Amino acid sequence: MPRGWRARSWPAAFGAAVLMAGCASITPPSQRYTVVTPFSAMPAGERLPPGWQSWTLSRFKKSTLYRLVKDADGQTIVQAEADGAASGLIKELDIDPSRAPWLSWRWQVPELIASADNTRRDAEDSPVRVIVAFDGDPEKLDFEDRAVASRVKALTGRDMPYATLMYIWENQRPVGEVIHSPHTSRVRMIVVESGPQRSGQWLHFERNVAEDFRNAFGEPAGHIRSVGIMTDTDNTGERTRAFYGDIKFS
Repeated sequence: MPRGWRARSWPAAFGAAVLMAGCASITPPSQRYTVVTPFSAMPAGERLPPGWQSWTLSRFKKSTLYRLVKDADGQTIVQAEADGAASGLIKELDIDPSRAPWLSWRWQVPELIASADNTRRDAEDSPVRVIVAFDGDPEKLDFEDRAVASRVKALTGRDMPYATLMYIWENQRPVGEVIHSPHTSRVRMIVVESGPQRSGQWLHFERNVAEDFRNAFGEPAGHIRSVGIMTDTDNTGERTRAFYGDIKFS
């Protein structure tokens, strides 16, 4: 199958998991970050906080536009705008989830993506995602997942994360549901908000990623290798806008 076809056919959620490795696969842990630089520490504008970088899913996909803006209280936040697009922001980390298991963040979504459905690969979009990638022992992977990892390495030159959790806002699936990626058992999407009832509000979340990982994958979590955000509409082709506040591990 042609390489370009594979790149175009990856839904954003799977593509995000692939690229959540960032440069972590070739960056020594001692050179990765142990804290997440807050967006609020930066002035509004185009410059990202230290350690944050843009990443794209493939050259065949349009990129989501991210920029730092001020909210109504004067705090710097990230504004994301996607028009049939999918890309994200990522920060490489080396965090032990047994010591800092709590992940907190806030986001706001003015309006949901009407036709999105993360249980269907042809509609697998979300106005907001917070994505956490983990290290682990690749020898534990089954044959199918090793084959996926090999294809990813051949296509991107990067190692796929051992496992990835995504916290998403779903249209219909209930809060707490864990959605399995149709492409690999190493990606789980956890629904933390559902339906349009709280659209337009700033919502705050706190999750124990160590517990979420054990519940999703049935084993202890390895070190956290990166965190990222993504707003994507590449499958539905719709337009959406969203806002992200600070992300913190504690």
